[in-house]
Amino acid sequence: MASIALPACPVSLSPRSWWERLIARISRPGFPHPAWGWQQLSAWPGVGFADGYPGGHISRAWFNTGRGGNGSAPEEPPSEDAAKLPFYHESVLLKEVVEWLQPGPGKIYLDVTLGGGGHTEALLQRGAKVVAMDQDPVAIAYATSRLRCYADRFCAIRGNFRNFPDLLKEIGVGKFDGIIADIGVSTRQLSDASKGFSFQKDGPLDLRMDPDAPITAADLINTMSEEELIRIFIDYGEEPHARRIARAIVKHRAAQPIRTTLQLAAIIESVSPRKGHRHPATLVFQAMRIAVNDELAALEDFLDAAPAWLKPSGRVAVISFHSLEDRVAKRRFQHFAAPYIDRPEFPEPRPNADHCLRVLTRKPVEPSDAEITSNPRSRSARLRVAERLPEP
Repeated sequence: MASIALPACPVSLSPRSWWERLIARISRPGFPHPAWGWQQLSAWPGVGFADGYPGGHISRAWFNTGRGGNGSAPEEPPSEDAAKLPFYHESVLLKEVVEWLQPGPGKIYLDVTLGGGGHTEALLQRGAKVVAMDQDPVAIAYATSRLRCYADRFCAIRGNFRNFPDLLKEIGVGKFDGIIADIGVSTRQLSDASKGFSFQKDGPLDLRMDPDAPITAADLINTMSEEELIRIFIDYGEEPHARRIARAIVKHRAAQPIRTTLQLAAIIESVSPRKGHRHPATLVFQAMRIAVNDELAALEDFLDAAPAWLKPSGRVAVISFHSLEDRVAKRRFQHFAAPYIDRPEFPEPRPNADHCLRVLTRKPVEPSDAEITSNPRSRSARLRVAERLPEP
């Protein structure tokens, strides 16, 4: 199993040279090899550093002894290198996540949506150790470069968060004091036309979070029946004009395949004119992104598995950006927090075998007015938190 040796901190890299090196690294053949299922991209204590790394090998005992960094200096400043990297994404509800997860020296956390590393960095700054993961290799490479000064308390693996139990078992990691999931699209992904997440610039109709995933949005748009498209637009986008949009798509693709973001956006706008500030293609692109990445099912899989990976009093936090995701988080938390289950077919309520959580946020936590002003994309963010009950 290969790992990439990161140079010791500090390192002076200009934004341009860093980005060129990043693209070269993730573009070379065999990075990552799809057969591996996941890719270790930082110095990992359970596996060891790559040959030639000046720190040598670190054993699995790292977690128990604090070797290589015991988190004795909470509230550490951001690394100097971080300021030299190109902007990736501004993490939302950062202050609130720290308040609810209560990181500190000796604690260990799992960030299943690493992205640009903002939430992970906030945990590391307070002395915690963090295992992080993401399915986007660009995000992994960016965050490991940004957080290289914390390499003794941080590692990142590549994979979909729905599969985190298998990935963690493979590398021998135990339970956590907290788990964070930020279910959203990063600014970097939105601004990268080649990803197809935005219809502000023309690009391929892709929408995959994982570039190695087999199905793109273009595949679905050009092969699904009209009824299937309607179902996706309604179920995943709550699009009120789903039928007329699906009909227009089927009509246009009969003459020419729909391959680009602006192609699809123009078709949608032709049958659903713009009203107000929101582009008429917004909900359709949301629906297609959810379908391509199977996002809601992946979120359910993650939430079903997360409680078993929490220590007693450990907390799981989920940040969502639309009602569909928030509804999934709310219902799964409610299920795990219910001591009894009562159904019409039951003669009386029955004990809930899954009862293991206590919901801490009766209503979702929303960003402050100040955060919305400084980062308008945070306005739809919602945070829910639950805590693992003591072992019976």
